[in-house]
Amino acid sequence: MTNHDHTSAADRSPDSAVIAHLGLGSNLGNRADTIDAALALLCATRGVSVLVRSKIIETPALVRPGAPAQPAYLNAAATVETTMSPRELLDAMLEVERQLGRVRSATERWEPRTIDMDLLLYADRVIDSPGLVVPHPAMHERLFVLQPLAEIAPDARHPVLGRTAAELFARLRAATPAGA
Repeated sequence: MTNHDHTSAADRSPDSAVIAHLGLGSNLGNRADTIDAALALLCATRGVSVLVRSKIIETPALVRPGAPAQPAYLNAAATVETTMSPRELLDAMLEVERQLGRVRSATERWEPRTIDMDLLLYADRVIDSPGLVVPHPAMHERLFVLQPLAEIAPDARHPVLGRTAAELFARLRAATPAGA
């Protein structure tokens, strides 16, 4: 009889600590302090160590058709070492968001937020499960994600596209009109 592992990749804990990369953004309140607090709370979580974080950059909010204008974002990236499964890490990040006053709307996806934390990469895993997609499905299309990620982890490789963070950033920066 064969023993099958029915645990999804999102729920499976690593055999040893792995490296994951996170994106952070804030456009409400004291944005820089909120990003610092998010990383401190995450670091206080058992099974997560923040290894490095990027400089904070300021970027305009993405313009969404029909949506009201929003304040500019502060964005950063962080590299963590974790023994948590991808799902556990995401749950810990969502709890940090909740502790810092993030209220997720059931109807509005692009609302201003005190903090937004995204799991960009989790080791070399590719995960597509309800509520969790890794690598982050839009990371390669966003300068505000790639610039800080390339600063701290230029060699982090996108497991689907096969390109490093530095390569993705350079390619997108070259393709983006000035001022966009």
